This record gives sequence, structure tokens and C-alpha cells, in this order.
Amino acid sequence: MNSETFTTTSPLLGEFDHVLAEQRGSCGLLTLLRPKALNALSLPMVRRLLRCLREWQDDPAIAAVAIRGRNKQGQPGSPEALFGSFCAGGDIRFFHQAATSGLASDLADLDAFFTEEYTLNHLIHSYPKPYVAFMDGIVMGGGMGIAQGASLRIVTERSKLAMPEAAIGLFPDVGGGYFLSRCPGHVGEYLALTGLVMHADEAIAWGLADCRWDAAALPGLWEALASQSFANAAEAQAWVAAHLGQNAAINLIAARAGIHWAEGTFDAYFGHSEVPLMLAALDREAATGNNSAFVQQTTAQIRKGSPLMLKVTLELIRRARNLPTLADDLRLERTLVHHCFHLRQPTEKSETVEGIRALAIDKDHVPRWSPSTLKEVTPAMVEAFFTSPWAADQHPLKLLK
Repeated sequence: MNSETFTTTSPLLGEFDHVLAEQRGSCGLLTLLRPKALNALSLPMVRRLLRCLREWQDDPAIAAVAIRGRNKQGQPGSPEALFGSFCAGGDIRFFHQAATSGLASDLADLDAFFTEEYTLNHLIHSYPKPYVAFMDGIVMGGGMGIAQGASLRIVTERSKLAMPEAAIGLFPDVGGGYFLSRCPGHVGEYLALTGLVMHADEAIAWGLADCRWDAAALPGLWEALASQSFANAAEAQAWVAAHLGQNAAINLIAARAGIHWAEGTFDAYFGHSEVPLMLAALDREAATGNNSAFVQQTTAQIRKGSPLMLKVTLELIRRARNLPTLADDLRLERTLVHHCFHLRQPTEKSETVEGIRALAIDKDHVPRWSPSTLKEVTPAMVEAFFTSPWAADQHPLKLLK
């Protein structure tokens, strides 16, 4: 990974802010280079990705884009080091520091992070050129945000996909309301409320990935794409579909046949109107002894979450299912995340800050949620998260189409 791989001397190219940008053939190639943090996204990384994608969408020399994450294993520059850890999400330590420092500049950076990250997510979903995400290894939270809008989403036997925000008192953002609510049946509620990991077949069956390749094949696929010269984006899209996505239809059929739990299983539990009713249905199933491992894992995971944010999360999935566009969902999520960090009264407590403290700062894994039970969470508490602090013409994402 050095300047000799670049075909131009553009100042855009090279390694900056933990992102390597290359132009090879007709392709713009992006590699996340923060392996010790599992490629968690910082504000500089988000800004660099945005700049690259914006410039490349108007560059006639770029017909396709691909993105991958460097692994912390293996020697830098070796093929095995360039895959295996896509992106673990946003930098939650930064979230905590910015929210608790008491500095207005830190809180401004936190606001900028979410506004620009969601802008990046929207750009990827609407990108006018093929965008291929090599979703090998960990793909969680913000990693899903920079992958779900891809025109081709490749997973492997090592892929671990999740929207685990419930564990830190947050909600599945980065467009999670939109893409989870569009999973079959009520699978989206299950994924949002539990944050449990999907593997390749589940992700394909539930519409969150397109095709599966052996991890060992990824370096060859990347090089094959990088060596192409395309006349335009349409030609690039045809090549990507034929050579990288050639198994997509077969993968989908096999995945749907091979996943362990039918869609109806999730509907029986997660089709209820409220979280307590879902837990009651799971508890009844547990009493029968059926599906015991699944039920026990599911209920235990839900009960770890913030009661308030579980109800906010469910409300988001249900509302987002009826929103016509991703832009509408991202505007709603930007409102929600504002309320996660900008407290409405001095006595209020941030569930997100507390969740990050327990998981990543103090690491005691004993968050002190407030309220502490689902019964104590009122409809007014939930509705407050959905009340925008901005007029429509002042919303930070007002320009998203």
C-alpha cells in the first residue's frame, strides 16, 4: 500500500485519517485502516469517505467504487491483512468523551459526526456508480451504515453482522430504522431489540447481504475489479453483477432454505405491539421447553437493554416501516440521536452515555438504566425522542432528497 499503486497524483489519493484511497484502473478503492479499533469510524474517517465519494461520483475516470477493512492480523500490505475486519461501527469512546467533557466544541463535533455520518449513509444508498462492500469479519452499527446501501454486499464465512446499539442504550441508527424494517416479517424487530449477530446465510435470507464468497477468494476478487477498465458506470455494473455477484440468486435460495428459524418464528414473538408482550410470548414458549436455546438467548439479550431505549427502538422500526424514503428515516434518526445526547432538563440522564460507560469505559457491564423497568417507561417519555428540536427548514439533514 504505497504511492506506486496509484494511477494519478491527485491529492485525494493516499492514506489519510485511517482511510486509504486508491485509483486503479477505472475503480476508486477505499480501505479502512484502523484495525486496532476494528475500523471504528471517527469524524475524520467519515469526512474522508464523504470527500472521496463525492469527488469520485463526478469523476469520469471512476466507474466503480469498492470498500474493505484492514484486519489487525497479518503483516500490513499482505492479502490476508486487507480483509477480515470490515467496520465495528462508530467510535463510542469518542461519543462518551464528547458528551461528558463539558466542552461546547466537543458536543459540536459529536453533532457533526452524526450529521455527516448520516449524510454519508444516504450518499452510498443513492450512489450513481457501482459501490461494492466487502463485508468480511465484523460489520456492526456504523459498519452496516456504510455497507447496506452498496449495489453489491459480499459476505463470507467470517462475517458477523449486527445492529447492537441496544446494548449501549442507543438505537439502530445509520439508516437502521429503514433497512431493518424492510427485512421479512418482523425479523427487523428481533435484530433491533436484541442486537444479536447474523452470519452470512441469515444476512442473505433477510435481505442484508447479496452473495457469499469464501474469505480466501476476496483478494483475487478485489484485484480482478481493480484491474478492469470500464467505459462507464453501466459497463462496470454489468461486470460486477456477472463476476462478483454471479452467485447472488443461488445464494438467496440456499440461504432461505438453510437458516434455522423460519420467518414465522420471529413473527410469533416480535409481531406484538409492545416489548412486554413480546417478552411474555417468549416466556410462554420457554415454559414449553421448545426452542429453548433460542428463546433463552433472545430474552436474556433484550432484558439487558435500556427499557426506555428498547421502547424507542421499537417505535422507530414501526414508524420507519411506513416512511417512503431513506432520507425521511435518517432525518427521524437524527432527531432521536440529538435527544440521546442533548438532555432536555438538568435532572435527565443519558441512557446512551450510561450504556457506553458500562460497556466500554468502566467495563463493569452493569448499566444503571433509568427508568429501570419497562413498566415505568411512559408513552410521553418515548414520544419526546420523536419531537424534532428543529423546524423543518432548519433540520441538519434538510437537503437529503
